[in-house]
Amino acid sequence: MRPDAARDPGLQPERTSLSWRRTLLGLIVTDLLIWRSWALAGSRGGATGPVDFLGICALVAMAATLVLGVCVLVRGRELRRSNAAPSATLLRWAAAAVVALAASAVTAVSLGH
Repeated sequence: MRPDAARDPGLQPERTSLSWRRTLLGLIVTDLLIWRSWALAGSRGGATGPVDFLGICALVAMAATLVLGVCVLVRGRELRRSNAAPSATLLRWAAAAVVALAASAVTAVSLGH
């Protein structure tokens, strides 16, 4: 096969798009669990100090989920145009959002007890 010949991408772009969506769905569930933990702690009088750390975790989780949602939309548009590799900037934003959400989840779990 010639290197300049067009390559048939098959279903790879669709599978990639679906995997990004599944990841986002998992992160939304994590986000909702953090918000639930914050709501339950608030109803029990959990915020005793001047800083509500579970509230901060919930806000960070929401921001991370929104950033990842934008990354999913951008990557979906890129895949509809071509099957090129994602940009490094997009991957950096997505990785930062996943790390922030994971840190929020771990902190929320440790503060929730």
